[in-house]
Amino acid sequence: MRALIPFLLVATLMVGGCDRAKPGAEQASGALADANQASPDEVTPSPDEVAPAAAAAPAQKLDRSHKGAAAPTVAFTAPDGKTVTLADFKGTPVLLNLWATWCAPCVAELPTLDALAVHKGAALHVLTVSQDLEGKAKAVPFLKDKGIAHLPAYTDPKLEFSLAYQANLPTTILFDADGREVWRLSGGFDWMGAEAAALIAEAG
Repeated sequence: MRALIPFLLVATLMVGGCDRAKPGAEQASGALADANQASPDEVTPSPDEVAPAAAAAPAQKLDRSHKGAAAPTVAFTAPDGKTVTLADFKGTPVLLNLWATWCAPCVAELPTLDALAVHKGAALHVLTVSQDLEGKAKAVPFLKDKGIAHLPAYTDPKLEFSLAYQANLPTTILFDADGREVWRLSGGFDWMGAEAAALIAEAG
């Protein structure tokens, strides 16, 4: 039964769209919600990449209710094939982004995450972890095709992160240098904007 859970999760996400509002999360500001609506010219997915219901990016939801919680012990796959956990990145703040090739808002925000990785350098680990069931075979050529050059292809084909966070995609979580959660954000976002800079600064 457990083996079916990832497939059921993907089916649910594709039917309901990349992101559904979760009760209890704080509503982000109007500027946050308006800044990142995916327009048709931002994403031109192939039919196997984006579910029809996922064409428009929903409003963002910022959730601080888990502040101080330890990072999950979920194992995922590094670009070199090794198994890693978030504990391997302690000592530097981490921005963990859960995405998939079929999720239009995810794809729309990837260039800003790519630019953020360059802008922050060693001061912030920008970890984009693909939730595609095909893993590296799907993520690597997709990132190359989109010109995403500074986000290594971390993958999670068993959807362990999505299950741990009950995540709607995209979901982004900020951790401080000690591996403690600062906030989590669901929905696409401009990660090079002033509002993103202020949020990321909360990691200290």
